Amino acid sequence: MVFAIEEINNSTELLPGIRLGYQIHDSCAAVPIAVHAAFQLLNGLDPVFDTGDNCSQSGMVMAVVGESGSTQSISISRIIGSFDIPLMYPTFFRTIPSDQFQADALAKLVKHFGWTWIGAVCSDSDYGNNGIAAFLHAAQKEGICVEYSETFYRTHPYSRIKRVADVIRRFTALLLFYD
Repeated sequence: MVFAIEEINNSTELLPGIRLGYQIHDSCAAVPIAVHAAFQLLNGLDPVFDTGDNCSQSGMVMAVVGESGSTQSISISRIIGSFDIPLMYPTFFRTIPSDQFQADALAKLVKHFGWTWIGAVCSDSDYGNNGIAAFLHAAQKEGICVEYSETFYRTHPYSRIKRVADVIRRFTALLLFYD
């Protein structure tokens, strides 16, 4: 994203006389962090532009590029929509195929390689939990045995993550991860 913005800013043909600013926040795929960043941006506590770099004043927020995750995107859109920042889509709308296709394809891939005894681990998130549920159903239809299914999230306590790691070590099945 930074590369694309800098290419536009350095071009004499694209947006001549206009310099785009940007501010990038890493939400670490966590809704609370994404919401915090959205509120900081909206209430002006976090400057939009570095005023010392060719800007005489802080600019208005003209656009927000959302998260890659559905849950964070929905949360952010609810907040910024309340502050009259125009939304590309006033409601959350996915422009990609259903995740069911991914689960079905993964089950068919497992079957194609002859892996009939597997373990499954997923991220403890909306996407991971729904994805693993769809995959387990698709795997069952393909005749694949799932020896274990575990969930964890990177912010879980060490003891929980260690328990999942111990389960993985204890079994001999091929591991699939759904995040």
